[in-house]
Amino acid sequence: MAQDSTGYALMKLEIVARSGEIFSGDVKEIVVPAFDGELGILPGRAPILAVITPGSVRFTTASGDRQEIKVGKGFLTVDHDEVMVVVENHKE
Repeated sequence: MAQDSTGYALMKLEIVARSGEIFSGDVKEIVVPAFDGELGILPGRAPILAVITPGSVRFTTASGDRQEIKVGKGFLTVDHDEVMVVVENHKE
């Protein structure tokens, strides 16, 4: 499990759309707009496959910066602290 300089566990996040890669990097936490409400993801999460609805994917990078990316519908997978978000489109 990857960690930042303070020992906080990190996850690998990749967000991709039809147009290509939107974000790739280590993050501390992620919140996605799931089909039945917002879904928060922290390191150590059990594997999951979820439907994403249009909304904002919010995450905190390894350096502590908070970012938000508006996305269209898609899906998310989590496995061994690797998170993949695949969406139809996005807005910065």
